[in-house]
Amino acid sequence: MIYTTLLNIAIFQGIILGLIILKSSLFNSNSNKYLAYLLFALSIVLLNYVFEIEGAFISYPLLRFIDNIDWVFLLPVFTFLFIINRIDNAVKNRQKTYLYYIPFVYNSILNTAICLDTVAGIYKIPESYMYLVNILQMIQLLLAVIIILFLPFYSYFMIRHLKDSQEKKWVITLLTIIYLVLLVWLTTYMTGLFFGLDISSTMSVLALCATFIMHWTAYIGIYKYKLAKNKDAIYNLLNNSSVISYPDLQIVQNSTPQEYKESITADNLYFQKLELLCKDQHIYTDSTLNREKVAEKLGISAGYLSQIVNTITGDNFAHYINQYRVKAVKEMISDPEFENYTLLTMGLESGFTSKTTFYNSFKKVTGQTPNEYKNTLK
Repeated sequence: MIYTTLLNIAIFQGIILGLIILKSSLFNSNSNKYLAYLLFALSIVLLNYVFEIEGAFISYPLLRFIDNIDWVFLLPVFTFLFIINRIDNAVKNRQKTYLYYIPFVYNSILNTAICLDTVAGIYKIPESYMYLVNILQMIQLLLAVIIILFLPFYSYFMIRHLKDSQEKKWVITLLTIIYLVLLVWLTTYMTGLFFGLDISSTMSVLALCATFIMHWTAYIGIYKYKLAKNKDAIYNLLNNSSVISYPDLQIVQNSTPQEYKESITADNLYFQKLELLCKDQHIYTDSTLNREKVAEKLGISAGYLSQIVNTITGDNFAHYINQYRVKAVKEMISDPEFENYTLLTMGLESGFTSKTTFYNSFKKVTGQTPNEYKNTLK
């Protein structure tokens, strides 16, 4: 009873968190929608497991149509798409993402066709065709091995393109946990299939691990975006059709609520939006970026934007943006992938407009010139 209750709570939490990510403009991005889809797929996997241990498939046989689709095939796909949609377009555009859905589509068609015989009884597969069905099922198993073992492993190579070091740690942790769960699931499933062993206890542990992924993702979301401290603002954001849309950076209505003018703290909603624009959209790489452009995107006045940045960071807007540019340069200097780039090229790629501005800003932020900083890493 306690065990199924924990699973049901995780299912409910996964669905709700997924809906929040999809509906909230604070999370709205091409990357985060795949995180929501990941939570939905994981919720369906857990729901089918609850149906299994509660005997729902015996009472309602048609539910087998949902259970016989291996939703677990989608977990590595959505994890991979979540990662590559957070990196540069040049890398992302080289990926033929539709190919990663082939195992799931193949599995769904094959299992549905079999269920129409074994569950619904709409037709009967002749015995003479069973050898063909067995071959198709072996191909299905091969695709499962490929997608579950290869895609998460390939995802690790994509993570290196993430610019934010803190984000890298979170994504690596999430990917590692999912990879281990999928690896153990695949090993357990194949052991039960080929050796006829009882795998129920291991599957129960894996289900608990899946609930941990749900709870941990929710915790990181609350911690990373401080939802608990901005409940009223988030509620207004969810119900306001004129809020910012991060993927397209659309212009929003120019209004500054009085409640945010009176008290400016690090929890200020507009400052959090600005942080997300810098960390997720890397707007600082635009060399023409200025205070007016950003204020227009946030839907506030340029003066109020300066007030927010000055109050929270103690710096002016230009220095705030240049700190992100300097951080990007430091990461490129440390990354072997950019070893053939000149320091000036790195600076221009990060959004600086000239060598003088780049060198002055870098020394102001780090206390060293770019050359001195690079030499300290040797």
